[in-house]
Amino acid sequence: MAEMKPIISITYCCQCQWLLRAAWMAQELLSTFSDDLGGVTLIPATGGVYQIEIDGQLIWERKRDGGFPDAKLIKQKVRNYAWPERDLGHVDK
Repeated sequence: MAEMKPIISITYCCQCQWLLRAAWMAQELLSTFSDDLGGVTLIPATGGVYQIEIDGQLIWERKRDGGFPDAKLIKQKVRNYAWPERDLGHVDK
């Protein structure tokens, strides 16, 4: 059986025009983890939502966590979930 790779979903508010923010985060995650990910999905929504999940587990929610995360924090959360032993180099400094 093939190894299951983590899948990330980024849900963003269309009304707030947060597509570029979500796309930028997707690009950052794909650049860092490349083919170790099963995919990154952008999900349009409404109502001011901006949240990031990995394999269905919520790792960031704008209202709960106080705004928008920087890429470094999300990369660390993804790493901690999927590959805790992995070194992220300068991101961990």
